[in-house]
Amino acid sequence: MAKMFRLFAAVTIISLISGGLLAAVKNGTQERIEYQQLKFVKGPVLKDIFKGAANDPLTDRFKIAEGKNEVNCFVGVFDGKKNTVALEGFGKGFGGDIGVLVAINIENDQIMGIGVTTHSETPGLGARAKQDPAFTAQFKGKTINDPFKVKADGGAVDALSGATVTSRGVCGAILSVSEAYQRLKPAIIQKLKEKA
Repeated sequence: MAKMFRLFAAVTIISLISGGLLAAVKNGTQERIEYQQLKFVKGPVLKDIFKGAANDPLTDRFKIAEGKNEVNCFVGVFDGKKNTVALEGFGKGFGGDIGVLVAINIENDQIMGIGVTTHSETPGLGARAKQDPAFTAQFKGKTINDPFKVKADGGAVDALSGATVTSRGVCGAILSVSEAYQRLKPAIIQKLKEKA
């Protein structure tokens, strides 16, 4: 019985030490891992939608707490002013969630550009939402309060041929960004003033 207790105690101590080391490594590298994910997944999209910005939106970002979640806000500097932010939203596509970054000018609430970050859509059909500049260009210049629906649903957005569900997912993601932006706009403006 004493032998079994010593074995149990040894396994418990080893488990506690291993768990503590793993937690320390995770905490020590979490920020670097997050930056690498941002750089390689969202970075190319940010460069595209913030074309002409005088800064690096990846380094000029901040987080805003919303309930239990934190929202990443990427900042773009145009004409010497921090007047554009990008938020990410998600919509339901044919193959799962579609992540979309939406850049918004905070002075007039106009969309400066959108870009798909993540998706599981069908190659050659829904996957074109990420590469088709004509599809993403139709959102530029609209206000964040505009209704975002495909024409089949009574809206003004031309769906990708053969990928109406994907197009609806992109519209849904933009709508989720619109709702988050309207809730967070005062906090976003305050953070931008603090960083000025």
